Amino acid sequence: MRLKELEGYLQDVAIFEKPKIKLEQYPTTPHLAARMLYTAHTTYDDIENKAVGDFGCGCGILSIAAAMLGSAYNVGFDIDPDAIEIARNNCEEFEVEMDFVLTDLSASPAPGEETSERGPYEMMKGKLDTILMNPPFGTKLKGIDMVFLKKGIDLANHAVYSLHKTSTRDHILKKAKEWGVECEVVAELKYNLDKSYSFHKKQSVDIAVDFLRFEKKSKQR
Repeated sequence: MRLKELEGYLQDVAIFEKPKIKLEQYPTTPHLAARMLYTAHTTYDDIENKAVGDFGCGCGILSIAAAMLGSAYNVGFDIDPDAIEIARNNCEEFEVEMDFVLTDLSASPAPGEETSERGPYEMMKGKLDTILMNPPFGTKLKGIDMVFLKKGIDLANHAVYSLHKTSTRDHILKKAKEWGVECEVVAELKYNLDKSYSFHKKQSVDIAVDFLRFEKKSKQR
């Protein structure tokens, strides 16, 4: 499947009718989703026949794109049951099979619980090759983007793909080094954010974002 063809199909993915600002619900555009998944598929071979997790899956566009490119298994993680319902409906329309985990990815376990807790998130450890995400940027809950990223890296067997504000690049590269993972800036992109909430003064704004790929070193696989 060609890139433009994939982007064209993704135009039909339904998005939030009433997004929730506290969850920073901004839909990933078909343009960004297509480029993320096409690159992960064609350049790095991280999608076809792989088990793929979608963090903060929202309406499911990243997982649908992964399925269209031949992923073997898809599972979405989200805190919002309304978003999961939209994603389920989208998957039905696209005839895509996808599991869902209703969970709060921003929650941190209490001291000593890291190895004892066996919730639905923990049960997926060792089962997912690739993690995809367009995490909250942290405008409502500071640092949540890094919480998502760290959990994705912990869960993935091999690679994580994520979008982050370009202004946070130095911090993320530093954290990746601390975590012992390789981080590559795959592309510098523009996130075209349409007016979604009443407090938005402009019809749309462009946010500079980095498309990042994190790979676990061989000793961690």
